[in-house]
Amino acid sequence: MSSSAPVSNIAPLSTSVTLNAEQALAANWGIDPLNVDYGKPLLIIAGAGTGKTNTLSHRVANLLVNGVSPSRILLMTFSRRAASEMIRRTEHIVTNSNTRYASAGSSISRQLWSGTFHAIGNRILREYADALGLASNFSVMDRGDSADLIDLVRNELGLGAARKRFPRKDTCLAIYSYRVNTGASLQSTLELEYPWCAQWHDELNTLFKAYVNAKQQQHVLDYDDLLLYWHILMQEPALASAIGDRFDHVLVDEYQDTNSLQSSILCAMKPTGSGLCVVGDDAQSIYSFRAASVENILSFPDQFDPPAKVITLEHNYRSVQPILDSANMLMQEADRRYQKRLHSNQSSAQQPRFVMVEDDRSQAAYVVEQILARREEGILLKHQAVLMRKAHDSDLLELELMRHDIPFVKYGGLKFLEAAHVKDMLSILRFADNPRNRIAAFRTLQLLPGIGPACADRCLRHIETQGGSLTALKTASVPAAAKDHWPDLATLLVELAEQQEWAGQVMRVRQWYEPHLERLHGNAIVRAGDLNQLEALSMQHSSRESFLTELTLDPPQSTGDEAGHALKDEDYLILSTVHSAKGQEWESVHVLNVVDGTFPNEFACDDPARLEEERRLLYVAMTRAKRRLELMAPLKFYVTQQRRFGERHVYGARSRFLTEAVMNTLERDAWPRQEASSESPLASHAVRIDAMARLRAMWD
Repeated sequence: MSSSAPVSNIAPLSTSVTLNAEQALAANWGIDPLNVDYGKPLLIIAGAGTGKTNTLSHRVANLLVNGVSPSRILLMTFSRRAASEMIRRTEHIVTNSNTRYASAGSSISRQLWSGTFHAIGNRILREYADALGLASNFSVMDRGDSADLIDLVRNELGLGAARKRFPRKDTCLAIYSYRVNTGASLQSTLELEYPWCAQWHDELNTLFKAYVNAKQQQHVLDYDDLLLYWHILMQEPALASAIGDRFDHVLVDEYQDTNSLQSSILCAMKPTGSGLCVVGDDAQSIYSFRAASVENILSFPDQFDPPAKVITLEHNYRSVQPILDSANMLMQEADRRYQKRLHSNQSSAQQPRFVMVEDDRSQAAYVVEQILARREEGILLKHQAVLMRKAHDSDLLELELMRHDIPFVKYGGLKFLEAAHVKDMLSILRFADNPRNRIAAFRTLQLLPGIGPACADRCLRHIETQGGSLTALKTASVPAAAKDHWPDLATLLVELAEQQEWAGQVMRVRQWYEPHLERLHGNAIVRAGDLNQLEALSMQHSSRESFLTELTLDPPQSTGDEAGHALKDEDYLILSTVHSAKGQEWESVHVLNVVDGTFPNEFACDDPARLEEERRLLYVAMTRAKRRLELMAPLKFYVTQQRRFGERHVYGARSRFLTEAVMNTLERDAWPRQEASSESPLASHAVRIDAMARLRAMWD
């Protein structure tokens, strides 16, 4: 432990008002320097809605008021917004702590290391670039640029011209990313995750090797490299010790979503577990397709000797008890899990409902009827959500919503950095920042009329023959169509590369780019608003490197040009996949298609581990609801794609996760309800037929 660790016993921060007993234990455990448990590893199992953010913020605040320097605390989350929210709460807690550290509350964010794994990795790699053979000004590519680079290499190798279907760029990148993040072999990755690509094993291996070489030649890193290089750095004992010793305490949020690389990095930083605290919920581990491993959190305590302390948060502040009863019963039947039973002070006479409908059309009609009914009861549309396993599960519902003039927002649309005009602007900045970045260079040069891939390639080769300086652009040969615009672009790039002052650079790029916007893309007025927003974002950063890296690692979620029209209304319904809904909550929630084949997904049924993740996915969906929860189950699904052949259907089976024990916690219903007649017309007939005897007589 560093000499900066506290040496005197300071009373822990009072938490009796804002934390319950479980939270207070987690926030204070092992922090007292005179306690035998000081600095020992801690695992906080935080059930859904149990206030983990508040608990973790109080733990950081307790460390600070006990004399731990902010610069010796590392807080890692899975989004920059989550880190910012924890820092904001921590500053508030410290400022109101009535301790001698209260006046320092507002300076915490400037000293404490906080951010995502990738952001922290980027910061460390720039500091240790020489040790890894990296250029200190390396660029970080977003997923789109990474896919474009792998596509460029794919075409150079002639793989796109194969006689049989070779995987496209996005699939290739997904295979590469899964393989490097899990540490599995390429063969295993293909067999388990992409069996239709298994025939291309050797070609994919060649492609990935060439992709790595291309990145290294251009001094660019992709998302995965930020973890890979950090992991490699931590394999050197002296460097791992130096990095680990910088921090007395390392806190990790959402630990159930970490992959094997992230877990290995943590263990290398803190091999004894000293000062390590991780928070998560095994029941909400639903991202294995991103290489997350639930095993990280399940095996965490036993990685250390003595084992880590486990504290479980079970008091739920989100949902009424009947919803928690159903969720608890669902997870009680899981194969491996931490024992916990969520409980709430909020009672309700309304059980969650399991509603059977005829088909997906009836499901859409019923959901719309219920949404409007809840609205009449005073529940705003934006406080209601419809969750689904796959994005297209809501297709018919969206049509029904439009027929009833119900505005909605669907999560999972085009992201800000995926908009073409935003990528254009950023490519100019990236090219100026790193002339070896061929993806950024190709996009930048082709913004001008008359310049295609071949001409752009000639210009880049000209730069390389002139020592890699952007000043060589001024003497490059370009087509006649580009000659009028070329001098201004060349001058802009050279001045950006040489300019030390960051302020105003995005404005200069925008001013150059806007005259080309209408020629390149439609709806220029709307897109220009995004460029103004990009300029405003740049003012929050101190350097070009900081702006480009932070924007790549934690991009805004949507762009006004593609976000839809729902926000023009004062109220709107939320549609979301379950994966996108994690961390959210609504008063009323409908879950579509809770049948076998969807929950669980049909492709998961033969794999016990995937089957358990599907159970957790349903659990996450159910625990988003605060007061009302309805699980929908259509009886029929239509499978004929062309209606001229008629509408064939298959019958849906109730999800295997809804066992009788779980069903006993639900109210069962069907829609539309059949009203029973007081007297059937046929019941009055006195005729009785011995049909059974007639059928037997057929065989006499």
